[in-house]
Amino acid sequence: MIIRNARIFRQEGCFRDGEIRIEGRFFEEIKLTAARETGPAAQTADDGGEPVIDAHGLYAIPGLVDIHLHGCMGHDICEGTREAVRTMCEGELAHGVTAIVPTTMTYDEETLSKVMEAVREYRLSQDEAAASDPPGAYLYGVRMEGPFISPKKMGAQNPAFIRDPDIDMFRRLQERAGGAIRICDMAPEQPGGMEFIRELKDEVRISIAHTTADYETAKAAFGAGACHVTHLFNAMPPLSHRAPGVIGAAADAENAAVELICDGVHIHPSVIRAAFRLFGDERICLISDSMMAAGLPDGEYSLGGQKVFVHGKNAVLEDGTLAGSVSFLSDCLRTAVAGMGIAPESAVKCATVNPARAAGIFDRCGSIDEGKSADLLLVDENMNIQTVISAGRVL
Repeated sequence: MIIRNARIFRQEGCFRDGEIRIEGRFFEEIKLTAARETGPAAQTADDGGEPVIDAHGLYAIPGLVDIHLHGCMGHDICEGTREAVRTMCEGELAHGVTAIVPTTMTYDEETLSKVMEAVREYRLSQDEAAASDPPGAYLYGVRMEGPFISPKKMGAQNPAFIRDPDIDMFRRLQERAGGAIRICDMAPEQPGGMEFIRELKDEVRISIAHTTADYETAKAAFGAGACHVTHLFNAMPPLSHRAPGVIGAAADAENAAVELICDGVHIHPSVIRAAFRLFGDERICLISDSMMAAGLPDGEYSLGGQKVFVHGKNAVLEDGTLAGSVSFLSDCLRTAVAGMGIAPESAVKCATVNPARAAGIFDRCGSIDEGKSADLLLVDENMNIQTVISAGRVL
């Protein structure tokens, strides 16, 4: 397959005119054209009978990479079933998300073990299934959001299952997942928190989350090996001129990546723009934090074993606490660009390159480069999706 006349996103954060050649499931060749050669008449090679897509007027961006989502289309990863995982993967792909790292909620070890086993089994089967029946977005691993969090900043997490950071418990779950846990969220101020970070920093990416940590504690956590912050601004102390907290510590820690939920509900557009100025597009990962109601009508759903009421873009617990989002990552990307004034090249980088790097999967996806999985979206200037290509197949 050949895609011609597109404005191709490059991983350094810019768009270049050119041609993309796909062979099987992978990008085979990327040809960038000189400025004087751009336009609908710019043909760089004979197609040799291959299918050709003329993408004149469109942008070619990598398939989106969501490293923080709980569910969609009526299912949640914590159901721990093959049906739930497959439905989520199919729903995500239909909305332009080609790579996912689903996120668990705060549960007991028995429930989390079931989830980890389901993830391991699905990962073992998806490559075989892809040869004849594309299973949806590629499941690259799983993420733990809890139970190692602060009960004072639990958000929509279930307080009944919150516990102090437990190294042995994490390793048991990692074994059940077949090594698939890529990110583990935790509150460093909880008893055993710093030891947890120091012991596991080389085994999993540690993210500060649902925390009351002050600046000094967060700084110490980054020094110990944490390098990520879960949904910045949410479930943590605010940034203050005398108490900068986790946000200030993350800004000072040059190796720390931070997540933003750009659904138009969790964070005011002005704060999103300020975060881009503070952290730059090298350190921000756009996430959806979607729950099972994403892609479905308003109504009553659940998250982490608690009732969630959805109206429009709002998903809340009975007490009004925000309970994830009902937006797909593609919705968040579009909102960031068309509704919040974030430059397209910056927003795309934060929804593809950066999360893929954070999850340790950038060698396989996250950019349009030779040898990587041919996951690609053709979008207009407002990031509205026109075409989805997954592993070389046009949906």
